[in-house]
Amino acid sequence: MIQTRTLLLSVAAACIAAFGAALYLQHAMDMLPCPLCVIQRYLFLAIAVFCLIGAYGMPKTGAALALLAAIGGLGTAGRHLWVLGHPGLSCGIDPMETILNRVPTATYLPFLFRADGMCEDALAPVLGLSVPQWSFVCYGLCALVLAWALVRRNRRAY
Repeated sequence: MIQTRTLLLSVAAACIAAFGAALYLQHAMDMLPCPLCVIQRYLFLAIAVFCLIGAYGMPKTGAALALLAAIGGLGTAGRHLWVLGHPGLSCGIDPMETILNRVPTATYLPFLFRADGMCEDALAPVLGLSVPQWSFVCYGLCALVLAWALVRRNRRAY
């Protein structure tokens, strides 16, 4: 049986890898992140941080908070897919972008968290799926794993 710590560390590593993939697409492939992409980056980092907290201290609390972040990510990625499915709509330059770009992390780390792109630019497929589709799949897998970690019986937590 997989130990809870191993499970949480695996989810954290997957979320950090997803964050790294987003940075690769931004800096190497010139795909600028839109506001919804930046929110998804924050949520991937939140899942990773909560999983690390759970792995090294409070497993149930960390897993529960990470699950909430994963559900938020599903909602954000779902909204992104909805915007892509309705071409007349856009999340482009709007109040959300202005607010996101004034957050201290975007001010001090603009290469990580500045929203400069348009949501419609996320259509370029990566291995057959668009970036928001990949995010939705990743958030869904994280949510399933974290929910399983919360409801399973732990004979040995670590």
